[in-house]
Amino acid sequence: MSDQTDDDDELWEAMADPTRRKLLDLLVARGQATATTLTADMPVSRQAISKHLLLLQRVGLIDSHRQGREVRYQVREQRLAEATGALSEVANRWDRRLRAIKHLAEQAHAAGRDAGANADGDHRAGEV
Repeated sequence: MSDQTDDDDELWEAMADPTRRKLLDLLVARGQATATTLTADMPVSRQAISKHLLLLQRVGLIDSHRQGREVRYQVREQRLAEATGALSEVANRWDRRLRAIKHLAEQAHAAGRDAGANADGDHRAGEV
């Protein structure tokens, strides 16, 4: 597997978790925050928040910097925009696939309906 695929898998795994998505939402809204301040708005422990933040940092969605005794986290806007774009592309590919499947199903349904009408017509022609 390529490094890019591994990176993408880690990114999707990070984004799949609702707690991490909520953390990203909070960081986008606030600009930056500490694990302690983020914990106040989350239904999990500070330790769990710290683990989620480390994972988000590992996949490049957030950065951290020390300010005094606190570590402050903020979203890397460019990386989040790249992730959003990649997710949109995946959604677009699935939309195209689903449209193609729908088209094939409609064709099969129409062909079945036409074949049934022809069979009824042949049957009636034989009746006298």
